Amino acid sequence: MRHPAPKHRFSAWDGSQSLPLDPDQILEALADDLMEYGDLRWAMRNLMSRGMQIPQGGYMQGLRDMLKRLRDQKRQRLEQFDLSSIFDDFKEKLDEILDMERDRIDEWKNKPSDDFSSDVLKKVAERNEQTLNDLPDDVAGQVKELEKYEFLNPEAQKKFLELLNDLRKAMANTFFNNIENMVNNLSDGDMQRMKDMLKALNDMLVKKIAGEDPGFDDFMKEFGDMFGDNPPQSLDELLEQMQQQMAAAQSLMNSLSPEQRQQLASLLNDKFNDPEMNSELAKLAKEMAFLNPDGNQYRFSGDEKLSLDAAMELMNEMQQLDSLIEQVQSAERGGDLDRIDRDLLKDLMGDDAAEDLDKLNELLKALEEAGYIRPTGDDRWELTPRGSRMIGQKALGEIYERLKRQSLGNHAVPEEGRFGERLEQTKPYEYGDPFHLHLPRTLRNAIDRTGPATPVRLEPQDFEIYKSELITSTATAMLVDLSWSMALRGSFQAAKKVALALHNLITSQYPKDSFYIIGFAAYAKELKPHDLPYLQWDEYVLGTNMQHALLLAERLLAKHKGGTRQIIMISDGEPTAHLENGQAQFAYPATPETIRATFKAVKHCTTRGIAINTFMLDANYYLKAFMDEVARINGGRVFYTSPERLGEYILVDYVQHKRKKLARRA
Repeated sequence: MRHPAPKHRFSAWDGSQSLPLDPDQILEALADDLMEYGDLRWAMRNLMSRGMQIPQGGYMQGLRDMLKRLRDQKRQRLEQFDLSSIFDDFKEKLDEILDMERDRIDEWKNKPSDDFSSDVLKKVAERNEQTLNDLPDDVAGQVKELEKYEFLNPEAQKKFLELLNDLRKAMANTFFNNIENMVNNLSDGDMQRMKDMLKALNDMLVKKIAGEDPGFDDFMKEFGDMFGDNPPQSLDELLEQMQQQMAAAQSLMNSLSPEQRQQLASLLNDKFNDPEMNSELAKLAKEMAFLNPDGNQYRFSGDEKLSLDAAMELMNEMQQLDSLIEQVQSAERGGDLDRIDRDLLKDLMGDDAAEDLDKLNELLKALEEAGYIRPTGDDRWELTPRGSRMIGQKALGEIYERLKRQSLGNHAVPEEGRFGERLEQTKPYEYGDPFHLHLPRTLRNAIDRTGPATPVRLEPQDFEIYKSELITSTATAMLVDLSWSMALRGSFQAAKKVALALHNLITSQYPKDSFYIIGFAAYAKELKPHDLPYLQWDEYVLGTNMQHALLLAERLLAKHKGGTRQIIMISDGEPTAHLENGQAQFAYPATPETIRATFKAVKHCTTRGIAINTFMLDANYYLKAFMDEVARINGGRVFYTSPERLGEYILVDYVQHKRKKLARRA
């Protein structure tokens, strides 16, 4: 069966297309933190926190960016709105109602007094006018008095009933997320059903508090239609919604001045004009107070006006912002992105934030699929050998890049040799040289000797060959100081990175060489390159035991009988520990016994032809005196450098002394 050819659609890159995450870039982005802290999970947590650059010059925001945007959004809301304006909204509505009513009063007062009915209407109007004149100054007091007032204007009365209905909605909205159906039914006189619902809800809460089965399913069968198009699926979900609503309402109260708080409480109090209904609501408030935390306090400083409904929506948004801020902070501390509500993040911050959260969740998956990390159980991960090699390549690349910028390491003039790898330079042929003939130079020598003529006749003295160099076999032991002072001075990461870089250089370019890594503090131990990223100093173990490190290096290098054997030692201080009967003896400042034991180990290495090249990250007087003596005994070299230049020094020195050119131009 023949399948149709797949169709592809191509378009110009506009920055909106989603590209797969590059695992090499991810590993590169977390490598420094991994080398610094020796903890892959911590490094990944830092990467998730700060975000990273992605292909095509884009940027994936991290949790820190999300936090900043959420806090900015919260601050923008606080600087935008005037919460006290909710009373202005009520006052404007009341003023409109009162103006309509006063206009009708004026009509009745100004009717001609030509019969008894006109006089009665006039007296009613005057009485109502006096009632309006005696209304309290505050909005809550006016509403309370107008509830007992008999309006002359039916339209004003209708608007006042609408205002009361809004207050009922606000009161119900204190407990329920979606109360439109309930209050709309109330407006149609269906008060009894809401009272039945509240009584059943209170019974459920009492049973829940007592640890009994509350009977939620039966409750929803009877009253589920009152909770909108998306009713809660469990009592816990309903309580969570109610707690959020109560916290939002309490936040609104907390954010008002004491006088405004009292006014709003008076506005909302007993607005159902039904003692039984008010009793059930009071009981519900008491039971929810047992379960519900207090609301927050927000200090608004803007000038944009709000209605009460809009203020409640704003409080819900502020609660959601606070909740999401807490979720992101928790995820940043623990590295667990599942703590973040993706839907809420999308609602508050948009699709881009949700997509960045998805990408953060894919970081580990991308590294695992690339073979750079693997799970170890207990929700932990480790680098694979391939991942370690990639970090070593990154460290080596950084050093080469600095060398390239500074033009270091390009001026070496090693001794020339007759065997080994061919170079581009040439020399006259000598007996015994490999016959790597450089034909253009050879012909030119013959023409210069005989003049331009054909055929060209060659003589032995015309032969010119390519120079060559000998690549010697080298066994190297790198000794890395793991003492606390290395970490304290910021040298620990640099030492680990240069060890990885040198291991990567040797395995990739000099596969016949041997390389060992030895870490030393109070004791010395051999380290595997794969363990270097995880290596951490121990602040509770004191001592710089160079003696033990040198003895261990001597034993490892003794396995290599031919070629060059060398020790590269990285440290920031003189020795402060040595072995006696297999136990480390620590003293600071260094004792004569420690110095003598270290010099003895240096002499052992020297008698076995092992060069000791030391790279010191400090240069105080006592250290220099000690290292000068080491160099005098061994004949090796001492370099005083900084953590930033350590890698350049070691790699340049290794490569320069690796190549020995044996052939010389005659």
